[in-house]
Amino acid sequence: MILSSIGLKNFRLHCNTQIEFSEDLNYIIGGNGQGKTTLLEAVYYLCTTKSLSQSQDSEAVSFNEKFFEISGLFKDLTENRIQAYYDLENNKKSFFVNDKQVYRASSIIGRFPVVTLVQSDHAITQGAPAERRKFVDSIISQASETYLNILLDYNRTLRQRSSLLTRIKETNDQTLFIQLEAWSETLVKLGTELVKHRIKFIREFNSYMAEAYNNIMEGNEKPGIEYSFTGTNDENKVEEIFNEELNRLKRDELIRAKNLVGPHRDDFHFYINGYELRKYGSQGQHKTFQIALRFGQFFYMKDTLGRTPVFLMDDVFGELDTYRANKISHYLKKIGQAFITMTDFSNIEGINISGNDKTLYVNNGVVTYA
Repeated sequence: MILSSIGLKNFRLHCNTQIEFSEDLNYIIGGNGQGKTTLLEAVYYLCTTKSLSQSQDSEAVSFNEKFFEISGLFKDLTENRIQAYYDLENNKKSFFVNDKQVYRASSIIGRFPVVTLVQSDHAITQGAPAERRKFVDSIISQASETYLNILLDYNRTLRQRSSLLTRIKETNDQTLFIQLEAWSETLVKLGTELVKHRIKFIREFNSYMAEAYNNIMEGNEKPGIEYSFTGTNDENKVEEIFNEELNRLKRDELIRAKNLVGPHRDDFHFYINGYELRKYGSQGQHKTFQIALRFGQFFYMKDTLGRTPVFLMDDVFGELDTYRANKISHYLKKIGQAFITMTDFSNIEGINISGNDKTLYVNNGVVTYA
């Protein structure tokens, strides 16, 4: 899949920007606060209907303007023209594919797959379990519409069950326990399916991530990811253990009015040479692992979906030494089209640029070509 062009109107600093992209690497150069990352955010909007920075849509509207519009042309076996429009006065976002409005974001996710490699990825290996769950869920959700729908239903069930636990704690209404039992059955059913998908995913994804890591470090280190649900990675035992844990913690859930069991509390553990990365990894190993996760995600999604994802890389080269920058630069050639922001070309000796690549310069929302 190729993003051949994009247009931005009233989107942050970009009042009226039109860009034709290369089918290979697109280097986007600019100082801090000049609008280069905004271009990646715009691409991400087209692929997911959401902001790359998780900010409110209203924050992306240019100063003194009442709307923003992003349009793009994706080319694969067919062409798809995508448009995202946000009305500030009505706080309403509309999304169109080939001039037909799409009303559910879940209809877009996975249709135009996207992989992001950004500075905040440090939270995946160094942050809370929620960051790792978010990373895994984002990959499987793009690769499997079934998983996405189960995840949405599971999260709705969590909210309903949490509300019910709160009502029971406040009122001690015994009739509500029948409802709680029904919601618990739904929680177990949906949660079990999520866990099974995650077990299968990690089993497959490990090889993709290991290959990516090997391309960067040339086999000097062996990475791995481990995942289990309450101590098991046996898909046949998940439902049984889920029910056992719910029964064991039933009293605690009622006292705390909180969902204490389920895949929403899972964690994923990263290792290098058998040692846990969070405890023993150096900063360089953390950064390499984060990059390998994203390259692994790219090739996993490409094989699973049969389509090449859009690859976005935001200001990552500035954090790398020359060795790693050179390795990753060469590895990018296996990606195909990618969009890479940089503050400058000061470490250009570590970057492999070919004649088919394109360089764009961004200054205060204005784009010029090299």
